[in-house]
Amino acid sequence: MNLLQRLEAETSGMLAVLERLVNQESPSADVASLRACGDLVSKVFTEVLGSPAELLESGGKPHLRWQSGQPKVLLLAHLDTVWPAGTVARWPFRVEDERATGPGAFDMKGGLVQGLFALAALGVPEGVVFLVTSDEELGSGTSRELIESTGREVQAALVLEPALDGALKIARKGVAGYNVTADGLAAHASQPELGVNATVAMAEFALAAAALADPHAGTTCSPTLVSGGSAANTIPARATLYVDSRAPSTAEQARIDRGLRAIATSVSGARLAIDGGPNREPMPESISRDLFQRVQRLAGELGLPEPRGALAPGGSDGQLTAAVGTPTLDGLGAVGGNAHAEGEFVEVASMPQRAALLAALVQELLG
Repeated sequence: MNLLQRLEAETSGMLAVLERLVNQESPSADVASLRACGDLVSKVFTEVLGSPAELLESGGKPHLRWQSGQPKVLLLAHLDTVWPAGTVARWPFRVEDERATGPGAFDMKGGLVQGLFALAALGVPEGVVFLVTSDEELGSGTSRELIESTGREVQAALVLEPALDGALKIARKGVAGYNVTADGLAAHASQPELGVNATVAMAEFALAAAALADPHAGTTCSPTLVSGGSAANTIPARATLYVDSRAPSTAEQARIDRGLRAIATSVSGARLAIDGGPNREPMPESISRDLFQRVQRLAGELGLPEPRGALAPGGSDGQLTAAVGTPTLDGLGAVGGNAHAEGEFVEVASMPQRAALLAALVQELLG
């Protein structure tokens, strides 16, 4: 049997592992759940590849590293999800109409499973390092150094994030985040002239921030989380805001950064403070070009449709390996939809196909 046939025969096994991982919840901020899921992932490494993944602690978060021989190729995944604990009680893993659903199935436990079975189909080859982190959805604050240092060790990084409408992610927008605080002065709401309204100052900031977006360039600047005030009948003395920005170039990232820091308020006596900035650089198409061309050719050899490439608006750890100069190809994980949304799903028929494509690429890179 060829790689595709071998992995098609493992489809039920992949679904069984995916069910276990999905039903073991792993919200990014819940360390106890992350540890429990990490223990399960390490156990699955032993079951599928014959040896456990090593637990690496960083910043109070558990990360996993599995390695066979001197590393040449990095497989990169994360086990944390955006779903709060208890979600599986109302939405457990299930397969319906050839779609596997459940919290985190698409982003990105499906890709993690495909990576494991791809290596198993190659007979657990020498020269692979497999990182599974637990804080990607929070910006990879505790795993960044691990990812970057491992990226420098290898010749290629293959990221098991989900595909974008079936397309591989050959480039990504840069990501930036800002925490903004407005300080004013409390007073009774019936005497607003005695206070300084931080919420009004923050409202001005939010509108000015949103106006910095450039849809033509593909740059977003989105005010998201906001809070303010202490009581319904009190002029708010403090308000906070989070601003999320995505930009296709470092020049656009710099423009947004300058623009946000230049915003002033007309509310007399209010003080604005801004903290944060770019945390993931844009991933240029050039860093993935050779790997993507290889995948297109290998797909034809496997009898699969030629994969498409796309610019992804979201961030991933692939941007960290790309930033240290490692050739990186992203979106090699599950094919499906509704990432971060109710009803996210994986197309079951695509699992062995994408696992076979990954296996063929790893095999070629290892020579």
